[in-house]
Amino acid sequence: MSLEKSEKSSGTRHKARECALQMLFASDVVHIPCAELTANYWNELGDATFDDKTREFANELVCGTMREIKLIDDRIRTRAEHWRIERMAIVDRNVLRLAVYELLYKDTPGTVIINEALEIARKFSSFESTQFINGILDAIKQDTETESGSETTAEPTQASSTTSSN
Repeated sequence: MSLEKSEKSSGTRHKARECALQMLFASDVVHIPCAELTANYWNELGDATFDDKTREFANELVCGTMREIKLIDDRIRTRAEHWRIERMAIVDRNVLRLAVYELLYKDTPGTVIINEALEIARKFSSFESTQFINGILDAIKQDTETESGSETTAEPTQASSTTSSN
């Protein structure tokens, strides 16, 4: 029974991350305050069947990412060699922003965050983008683990082995 609950929670968070990506994409285009952005999204585009938990988590990710955008973009810049944030595809940069926000400010395991980001990138972007995103997020995850002194000996993330050929 607890397994079913865990799967449902995981699905809820995945849906919330997809909604958050869509809102961040819109934010990149229209530049409006977070409260207005999230209200517009849920009133016009959001799935009416999503529960309050899904909406709250999505809104928290979006508003937190928007609030910390300068720091998040700086983190991405340190690992995106030869890439300016502004030149990245809108979907890719917002998948990165969303994941970096969660890596820095949430207690979700880094491997889960990266795998979720890759799933979302596979759905909304291209195969090449998943490799690019994975490489940057894996490096930022390692940076945060080193900074916090919690280096792990866990296996690399799902797609980490594909980035070594880049």
